[in-house]
Amino acid sequence: MALKVGMLTSGGDCQGLNSTMRGIARGLLGSNQDVKILGFFNGYHGLMYSNYRHMTDVDFSGILTLGGTILGTSRQPFKLMHDPLREDEPEGITKLEAMLQTYQDLGLDALVVLGGNGTQKTANLLSEHGCNVIHMPKTIDNDLSGTERTFGFQSAVNIATEVIDGIHTTATSHRRVFIVEIMGNKVGWLTLYSGVASGADVILIPEIPYDPIEIVKTLHDREKKNKNFSIIAVAEGAISKEEANMKSSEIKENRKETHSVAYHLQNQLQELMIQETRVCVPGHFQRGGTPTAYDRVLTTELGVEGANAILEGDFGKMIGISCGRPIRVDIKDVAGKTKKVPMDDPVLMSARQIGICFGD
Repeated sequence: MALKVGMLTSGGDCQGLNSTMRGIARGLLGSNQDVKILGFFNGYHGLMYSNYRHMTDVDFSGILTLGGTILGTSRQPFKLMHDPLREDEPEGITKLEAMLQTYQDLGLDALVVLGGNGTQKTANLLSEHGCNVIHMPKTIDNDLSGTERTFGFQSAVNIATEVIDGIHTTATSHRRVFIVEIMGNKVGWLTLYSGVASGADVILIPEIPYDPIEIVKTLHDREKKNKNFSIIAVAEGAISKEEANMKSSEIKENRKETHSVAYHLQNQLQELMIQETRVCVPGHFQRGGTPTAYDRVLTTELGVEGANAILEGDFGKMIGISCGRPIRVDIKDVAGKTKKVPMDDPVLMSARQIGICFGD
């Protein structure tokens, strides 16, 4: 009897989703077992409504360098998994029950889920209800516990770095301060790495609340040294020391005129200094495009390890990376845990040592 494996991509898209699926598929289809792969469309939505198609080796050909996801994706909040599947049927089956029913009706032997934090929590929920789940850690934020790297992160770092590199020339020409807002609502890995790689003068991340006065001091010090431009890389989730004592609703109210940390910071700095400031928000551009060579290799390794876990019947696992090697981690041990930038992180400490300001 054929080994029947379901596969879906959930949450925000990023580079490396397709190459990961390719690695899994090639690892499975290249084994001695008869394997059938079912691809669910648009994330957990496809699993809920049994919207899928059978996939062959041809479907995974030519996608190593392709960004996005050939299966499509959607966001399905974990907190709504116990809500009714259909709003017009409040007493009907829940979203979770619908997914479990699809799993059982199709006779799946395994379900591969590619996604980030929210996706992982739902994957763990399915695992707790008897599904044979393998989770692949996807996010440009690099914030999943249990793995040193998530795929998509390095590709996003490269793009964010290129953006800031490009800003350098116009900042220099016009003697301006440029604030570049980098993705990262809860953690600062992407901003930290791209900021260091691009030579940013100030890096602001959610883990370190900033003081506008300290930032201005750094900018003034640069002016005194005839460095007449400055680059500030700020994570979208960065907060000031004043906001650190506020509730999220109060922070939102505090920024109601700007709706963005970069523009909020620009207003703060303009009240304290004369030098002209500009804002650049690359946004979803950071999620797009082809995966880097690093991510292509990483996703191939992770994909093959995921395939091996399935073939060995080792389920309830996230396939991560430790010391440069693929590892299997119990999903239940890492689901819902966010990996923040620690204050003793080597990159952070190196950045401080070479004089980069973190606003504290």
